Amino acid sequence: MNDHPIQDETKEARPHHSIGGSRKYMCEPIDIDPHTLSVFDREVDALRLILGRKNIMVVDELRKELEALPEEEYHRLGYYNRWIRSIVANLLKKGVLTEAEIRSALENAR
Repeated sequence: MNDHPIQDETKEARPHHSIGGSRKYMCEPIDIDPHTLSVFDREVDALRLILGRKNIMVVDELRKELEALPEEEYHRLGYYNRWIRSIVANLLKKGVLTEAEIRSALENAR
């Protein structure tokens, strides 16, 4: 008996973000080299930590919005780009920020 059976994808649909054991990725090489985080990556991670410590957003909310990303977008975006999309979606839902405030901040950042 196999302790880690490969999921038969013909039997049940799986969410697009759940790729563990997926035959599609079974022969893909795994990049195990250390990765250097960019300034953007570190800032997004810090933002998530601050929002958690201030009880504005918990990890479960981050995960829920990550899993809600459309499949094409989920696979196209990098790890921390998915995080920032999730963080923004959560802050908009909670009324912490408005779309106008986000647009204005983006314009001023250019």
